[in-house]
Amino acid sequence: MAAAAVKKLQVLVACALLLLLAVGCRASPLQIGFYHDRCPQAEAVVKGVMMEAISQNPGNGAAMIRMLFHDCFVEGCDASVLLDPTPFSPTPEKLSPPNNPSLRGFELIDAIKEALEVACPGTVSCADIIAFAARDASCILSAGKVHFEVPSGRRDGTFSNASEPLKFLAPPTSNLSDLVDSFVVKGLDAEDLVILSGAHTIGRSHCSSFVPDRLNAPSDINGGLAAFLRDQCPADAAPGGNDPTVMQDVVTPNDLDRQYYKNVLSHKVLFTSDAALLTSEETARMVVDNANIPGWWEDRFEKAMVKMAGIEVKTGDQGQIRKNCRAIN
Repeated sequence: MAAAAVKKLQVLVACALLLLLAVGCRASPLQIGFYHDRCPQAEAVVKGVMMEAISQNPGNGAAMIRMLFHDCFVEGCDASVLLDPTPFSPTPEKLSPPNNPSLRGFELIDAIKEALEVACPGTVSCADIIAFAARDASCILSAGKVHFEVPSGRRDGTFSNASEPLKFLAPPTSNLSDLVDSFVVKGLDAEDLVILSGAHTIGRSHCSSFVPDRLNAPSDINGGLAAFLRDQCPADAAPGGNDPTVMQDVVTPNDLDRQYYKNVLSHKVLFTSDAALLTSEETARMVVDNANIPGWWEDRFEKAMVKMAGIEVKTGDQGQIRKNCRAIN
């Protein structure tokens, strides 16, 4: 009787372990070091190109971090944002208003892909290139304070439509509820929203993204910043028209750091979506912690970037490995 009970317990434990392994495999289809045997130099090639590009223009790093966000929130992290228009698909994601004309870095992705095709033809996906480039940009622009491994093994998607970004990329005029909802639907949460918003400490913005609701309408924007921005931006700034760009963080514009949160607290941020982080006790407390505790934001940004880079990925026999990041095979 005792032996039978032990045998039954052993079977139950074995089944539980198999279930845990199966769940783990489904939850983590990507691997750190995926290209270790397939293309050992893959990540070094990406980093080399990124270091050179950022040394020429720090905005190249900001562009890669933003590209990861815009790719992963639409169709998952599958490089669908890179696809050019074709007669069969005349309006891909890159032509959608959230991406056009503000999303940059396509030529940089081309340069990385070209170098990888020389090193390891047909091996490294464009989706992984975006993830590696965003990871390296984070490290370089933070002077090594943001440093993390990013799992890889993503495959490239074959579908891209300009209607999709409008569904999933919340505009900079969004309130906190809409912002949180846009993250929750992708498996992220309010803390991920606050942490990833910290990337607004680098890069530039078109005036049309904030002039109508922050300068031409009542807002809580700092008076000094508002006066500075009115000198830079026409009151009728509009996409496709007279629409200059300005730095998102005028204090440390080329450093990936926690200055963004200090700017939020002093109302020196561009977007309604930035100011919205102070409209709930929970997110406002996060802003204060990120602003005041050294290393607090950097540690959480690393984890949030890895989490975002795992959204709805295609792996295994899904998708393809594009030879040209701008076109399906």
